[in-house]
Amino acid sequence: MMKLSSSFYTREDVVQISQELLGKYLFTQIDGEICAGMIVETEAYCGASDRACHAFGSRRTARTEVMFAQGGVAYVYLCYGIHHLFNVVTNQKDQADAVLIRAIEPKIGEDTMLKRRNFAHKKYSLTAGPGAMSGAMGIQTAHYGTDLQGDKIWIEDRDVVIQESQIIASPRVGVAYAGEDALLPWRFRIQDNPWCSKAK
Repeated sequence: MMKLSSSFYTREDVVQISQELLGKYLFTQIDGEICAGMIVETEAYCGASDRACHAFGSRRTARTEVMFAQGGVAYVYLCYGIHHLFNVVTNQKDQADAVLIRAIEPKIGEDTMLKRRNFAHKKYSLTAGPGAMSGAMGIQTAHYGTDLQGDKIWIEDRDVVIQESQIIASPRVGVAYAGEDALLPWRFRIQDNPWCSKAK
């Protein structure tokens, strides 16, 4: 039940961090409501050298600027003008690596998640897929740059151990434009977990 330390996020290997985030608990405290879920699906994006990454070629824009911060802050952006996508910035300053959190297994504050998503009852689509996950957790672009050591959004280690043999690696979703980089097996899921988004 420990908040992940800054040193967890500032390591160099975004692919390793992406795998190690599986089984960790993502928390939000938004509008006075605490919600949490176990991370079951992630995607790694490796800064300037990864054609699928927003910061490819060290592209600094108003949107990507926070990716160049030291690891341990939130990069939240709008996809298709409707979905808020939550990423964890990793590595040292100016490296622009990030992990997209794609799905969680709801654990705390489920009634709040249902209300936010306008769902009558709990089913996998409540928090499967990055837009659904952010919606359920109340994460929006207003949380861009949020420090993950704070009390709005944070990630805890609750001693859940995910073995390497339980992790499914496959290509990332929706990055066909990235050429060879689209084929990198940098999407990670917990095998047989019913809360992951559907496989492509």
